Amino acid sequence: MEEVNITFAVEFFFLGFADLPNLQGFLFLIFLIIYLSILIGNGLIIIITKLEPSLQTPMYFFLGNFSFLEICYTSVTLPKMLIDLWTQKRKISFLGCATQLFFILILGVTECFLLSVMAYDRFVAICKPLYYTLIMNHKMCVWLVIGSWIIGIPILIGLTYQIFSLPFCGSNKLEHVFCDIPPLLKVACGDISMEEYSIYVDAGIFGMFPFLFISGSYAKIIATILKLPSSKGRYKAFFTCSSHLIVVTLYFGSAGISYLMPNSSHSTVTEILFSLFYTILTPMFNPLIYSLRNKDFIVAMRKLLPKCVGLRNK
Repeated sequence: MEEVNITFAVEFFFLGFADLPNLQGFLFLIFLIIYLSILIGNGLIIIITKLEPSLQTPMYFFLGNFSFLEICYTSVTLPKMLIDLWTQKRKISFLGCATQLFFILILGVTECFLLSVMAYDRFVAICKPLYYTLIMNHKMCVWLVIGSWIIGIPILIGLTYQIFSLPFCGSNKLEHVFCDIPPLLKVACGDISMEEYSIYVDAGIFGMFPFLFISGSYAKIIATILKLPSSKGRYKAFFTCSSHLIVVTLYFGSAGISYLMPNSSHSTVTEILFSLFYTILTPMFNPLIYSLRNKDFIVAMRKLLPKCVGLRNK
């Protein structure tokens, strides 16, 4: 039998922005501004929901945790992207790639489940208002957040191990800007059809179940809202849920296209754009979507910002 000389990858190189040599400085500036806006915007939400007494409700408790999650999510990819743009090296070790992918997966799954928890909170508030304080007590809220963070860890450890147990014996160049499942599967060699199917099933389950739960919750919410006798009440209920629905649509829409569509149906550029959308742009839009559309949050921000800068009139 013919022997084949196989060299296994010990590091990977990102090719996502390599073909844009004249735009490296511009891209660095753009992503730096995006990262700072994510840190400032979501950090402001965390501080305000923590300090303002009028916002000590389950909805804002979940929003504060969601903003913290968004900061963690972008911090897994953006700092490395900024370093790559600045140094032009664009490489990551095998272990570093595995670590980055694991945190992308666990934080992505946490976001799916935390969005589900926020949908459940709105469901109880609108469909079971008399039992809201009883069901959504502080202990329950804390356990729902903890559960969102830890529920996927064991399986995602196995999923990450499964991916990096594949033979990367061909090119070690990833047509992407960070370590993600689709570009890693492209550079794996041999017959990986069964492993690829298993990986996408695991990833799909963690995205599909939360999405179906959110869809079912909002189907009941909309049915309840339409039964309200007051048009003002219907408008207020729809407006309260609209911010969450926008975030759900942006995140699940872009992530679903990136993960579930066949590789042959979209180009590398499209894949990178959708990946950047759900990992970077959605966290950037989160403060704008929730704060600018929420009167209570705007009032609280006007009260607390002068205190932070020491300009409040005595």
